[in-house]
Amino acid sequence: MDNTVTEKVHCLIIGSGPAGYTAAVYAARANMKPVLYQGIQPGGQLTITTEVENYPGYPNGIQGPEMMVDFEKQAARMGADIRFGLATKVDFSGPKHKVQIDDEKWIEADSVIISTGASAKWLGLESEQRLNGYGVSACAVCDGFFFRNKEVAIIGAGDTAAEEALYLSKLCTNVHMLVRKEQMRASKVMQDRVLNTPNIKVYWNSETDEILGETKVEALRIKNNVTNETQTIPVSGFFVAIGHQPNSDIFKEWIDMDEAGYIKTVPGTSKTNIEGVFASGDVQDKIYRQAVTAAGSGCMAALDAERYLSAKGFV
Repeated sequence: MDNTVTEKVHCLIIGSGPAGYTAAVYAARANMKPVLYQGIQPGGQLTITTEVENYPGYPNGIQGPEMMVDFEKQAARMGADIRFGLATKVDFSGPKHKVQIDDEKWIEADSVIISTGASAKWLGLESEQRLNGYGVSACAVCDGFFFRNKEVAIIGAGDTAAEEALYLSKLCTNVHMLVRKEQMRASKVMQDRVLNTPNIKVYWNSETDEILGETKVEALRIKNNVTNETQTIPVSGFFVAIGHQPNSDIFKEWIDMDEAGYIKTVPGTSKTNIEGVFASGDVQDKIYRQAVTAAGSGCMAALDAERYLSAKGFV
């Protein structure tokens, strides 16, 4: 392949969620002259979130997109070079790290911070997309508070779905849990907790047929995939908990990952198996997946990169 380098940078940050922008703030303050490419969704998953009430420093809460504009402005004020563009290919074979942008331009970086995040898996319904942020959510911990004392539904069968159903059961009057097969994938202890929680009702062999409501979620029509019978359940919120997909495909040839595609980092650091390449945020975190933990790991990545560049004499 023609990977002729057209630009050289000290620190290249790929991705623009809380992790990427925080890395950019720290890297810029350390005079690393970071270049950040925002990717396919500038601002990351928070741009499809409405109210954010659990990020420190916003006592009255803030809209997700507005918060990410604040992050971007702060990184730019510190001197980060923020650009539109998507990393489409990488070559980590040599001491200098090469990254292709938009299938066209190759950049050579002394250090790379991967902050490409993870994307929630969705069911693919038109109503799910239309009502996303208006009762439809992929994060109970983020949005469950808004449904306090209301009825909600959740679909999923793994440990995450079980954990989120239990979390919602403490806030909501009733939780309707849809499991697409006749059994859950969740661990036995998590299944037992769900089945022994009085206000969680499990619907086995059940699919989401349609989310009902014009401007907000008002009900859910579900279908039993054995009998084909449908029923409508009045709910105010619908949570999709069928998993996340880390945005890590372009790194698979070079970076060590787990079976789900999450990038492995050296415990307690942001270091990957490639020297000079660091990972932060949801692309390497399948446990917490919160804006505040992503931001914290972005800070770690910038500090790790600064120490690496300093030790190598690059800055």
